[in-house]
Amino acid sequence: MAADKVFLIGMMGSGKSFWSTKIAKWIKAGGYDLDDLIEMMEERTISEIFEEDGEDHFRKLETKMLKWFSEKKKFVLATGGGTPCIQANMDWMKKEGIVIWLDESIEVLVERLASQKDHRPLIANLSNEELANFLQNKILERTPFYQQANYRLSGDQLTEAALKKIIQKHGA
Repeated sequence: MAADKVFLIGMMGSGKSFWSTKIAKWIKAGGYDLDDLIEMMEERTISEIFEEDGEDHFRKLETKMLKWFSEKKKFVLATGGGTPCIQANMDWMKKEGIVIWLDESIEVLVERLASQKDHRPLIANLSNEELANFLQNKILERTPFYQQANYRLSGDQLTEAALKKIIQKHGA
C-alpha cells in the first residue's frame, strides 16, 4: 500500500484541506479538496446544493467525484466530513490508498469553525454552544466509519513529523 494515494478524513475544521496541500508538496502530487471540486463541477456552493437538492443528492455527487480519483495515479484528497460515512466510500478509499483520520478535539473544532459558519450548511445557524453539541453528535455518529482509517492522528499527535512518518512508511 503505497502513499501515492492519500485520503484525509475527519470532521469539518480538522485541518484536512490544510494538510492535503502540505502532503501534496512532500510527495510531489496534486492536492485536492473534494468539496471544492464538487463546487466547481456543479458551479454552485455546497450550501446551495444542500438547499436546492438536499443532502442525499450532495452525497451522490460526493461519491461520484470521489470515484473519479480512480483514474489518478498520485494525489492527496481532503474528503468531506461525511464522505467516509458511506461504507462503500470508505472501503473504496482503503482499497485505493491510505486513509488518515485527522481527529481534533471539539474545542479546537469549535474555535476553527466559529468564523466559518456561513460557508458550511450543516452549521450555518448554530450558536457556538449548539455547534459543540452538533459536533459531539456527529463525531459519535461518524466514529465507527472514521475508525476504519489506516491511521488516526489526534491533537498533539497531529504534526508534520507524524504525517511525514506515515507517508515515508508507505514509500512516497
